[in-house]
Amino acid sequence: MKRHLAVLLISALLLPALGSTASARDEEARSRVDVLQLSGDLQAHDPALVRDESSGDWFVFSTGDPLVAGGNIQIRRSTDLHHWTYVGTVFNAIPAWIFQAVPGVTSLWAPEIHLHDGTYYLYYAASTFGSNRSVIALATSKTLEANSWVDQGPVVQSQVTDDFNAIDPAVIEDRNGTPYLGLGSFWSGIRMLQLQWPSGMPAPGQGAPLRLADRFVPPNALEAAAFLFREGWYYLFVSFDFCCQGTASTYKIAVGRSRSPTGPYFDELGTPLEHGGGTVILSEQGTQFGPGGESIYGDFMAYHYYDGTANGDFRLGIRKMRWSEDGWPRVASPVPDP
Repeated sequence: MKRHLAVLLISALLLPALGSTASARDEEARSRVDVLQLSGDLQAHDPALVRDESSGDWFVFSTGDPLVAGGNIQIRRSTDLHHWTYVGTVFNAIPAWIFQAVPGVTSLWAPEIHLHDGTYYLYYAASTFGSNRSVIALATSKTLEANSWVDQGPVVQSQVTDDFNAIDPAVIEDRNGTPYLGLGSFWSGIRMLQLQWPSGMPAPGQGAPLRLADRFVPPNALEAAAFLFREGWYYLFVSFDFCCQGTASTYKIAVGRSRSPTGPYFDELGTPLEHGGGTVILSEQGTQFGPGGESIYGDFMAYHYYDGTANGDFRLGIRKMRWSEDGWPRVASPVPDP
């Protein structure tokens, strides 16, 4: 009997440890699944991830390269969310009016895709580095295919006399279907305008864009808004610090949330994003430097990073977000190869 009791006692002591080990293995397995392994053509900067509701195929729209197709917005396609193929550009040529609006433009930037009533709305930006003489424009199409897009002209412009920068568009609808456009880079941070359907243009009678996020510390390195509505919360994702410097890039992705698309947004500690807040959820890891320029599709986050194994060239990354019990997004860290 004493021996039997001793065995039971030892088993009871070991079970929590074994359970902890199993939990650790489960956590590691989830981490391996959450960081998608990608292949193919991954040179996508400022990716916008979207899924075709008809075919089920995935698309990534990304910033143009002056050396590729005249700097137009690029398109990549995947049937499985893992292997990606370059399939062309949005336009054959940059719309002529853009060169008048923003002299010196060599490529189109930071696309955003939003589906409304059977039409895809593609918002994109034109600017030059270091200037807030910028424009966000709109193109529409019934499909996600290359060269199917009709340019609809400018949506919002900023000049050197403005305190905001009209780049990095992001769209969110409230629960009543009213659309809003997030925008901004550096200057006064992330701003917002109300849009209207079906034009996709700003609603009339608005003043200066609303203020959503501001770091206040010069040069206010804050940009690349992305939105998600989930379980009663509106989430605002942003990129902190500096992109476009290869392995010296310091980009990182942060988040806040609000009960309204127009804010105020607060981070996980309760600090308002309008007053310097933002919970960082992804930063430099291993050979992946400067992750940012994110977009959100469901529980998937697409972003670019600078690859330390490829001389700092940029690459597409995709991760599946998990959620804490109190509703905050978690982005799994890569698990090193054994």
